[in-house]
Amino acid sequence: MKVVYQIKQPIAHEMEVFEKKFSLFMSSKVALLNKITHFIVNRKGKQMRPMFVFLVAKMVSNGEVNDRTYRGASVIELIHTATLVHDDVVDDSNQRRGFFSINALWKNKIAVLVGDYLLSKGLLLSIDNDDFDLLKIISVAVREMSEGELLQIEKARRLDITEAIYYEIIRQKTATLIAACCSLGAAAVKPNSVDVDDMRKFGELIGMAFQIKDDLFDYGQRKIGKPTGIDIKEQKMTLPLIYAINQSSKKDKDWIINSIKNHNKDKKRVNKVIDFVKSSGGLDYATAKMHQFQDEALQILAQYPESDYKSSLKLMVDYVINREK
Repeated sequence: MKVVYQIKQPIAHEMEVFEKKFSLFMSSKVALLNKITHFIVNRKGKQMRPMFVFLVAKMVSNGEVNDRTYRGASVIELIHTATLVHDDVVDDSNQRRGFFSINALWKNKIAVLVGDYLLSKGLLLSIDNDDFDLLKIISVAVREMSEGELLQIEKARRLDITEAIYYEIIRQKTATLIAACCSLGAAAVKPNSVDVDDMRKFGELIGMAFQIKDDLFDYGQRKIGKPTGIDIKEQKMTLPLIYAINQSSKKDKDWIINSIKNHNKDKKRVNKVIDFVKSSGGLDYATAKMHQFQDEALQILAQYPESDYKSSLKLMVDYVINREK
């Protein structure tokens, strides 16, 4: 948490103002909705996405932010929250960030409607202020996130994911939202500039590294509050696993695929798959790829002049790689 505090320092004032504005943007005339949105606001996470928006905006504009920046950060957070609420329904999950999820407390029907409400609030916030360039960035991200989830489900049925398809899934599923945060931060203060595309690429690279780090957690590198091997149990083909399969003989490959398809609830079998992935160099390969994405992201940052905002973004890149949960 100390690192997150450090990252936030150059934008501490903006984050304080943002929290007040965000609460206002979420408000409704319906008492039940206000009760639920109040619950969401009070259980906020680290707020990395709005932090990306403000840090990028200030880095590319010599410390300037405007009303569009606050609206952009709010829209991203509204839409991200909507996707989390819907994800918990899809996954039948009763917890989110250590608290009960919306669907656990208010049931699925209400959770889906709350997610829809947050999504529409985000879209209207952009439309009502003619932020059509920002709306396009966000709408593309929502489309890609949906496509990425569906592509992963489709491939999980057949377990025929190549490394290239894996990268496309995580680019759409995870990286596209961080890319949207960063391009939106630039677009809010410098619309139609080269910075918008540069920052989109920067965010995408961080998102790719972030997801690979999540994949590595599944192999028990740290205690992170989720059981080891959960991705295997859910038939998710992650980078360490894909690499191990590609390096194995036909016999071993058939055994792994059979284990994931038909024995993914057998703890001993799952542990054997984990051991096989480790001994095949899957973790080392995934770690090397994660660092490759990190280096490419830092190369994009290198073209900007030194500032507190740039330093915080560098810290953010390191935090993605070194976090323990």
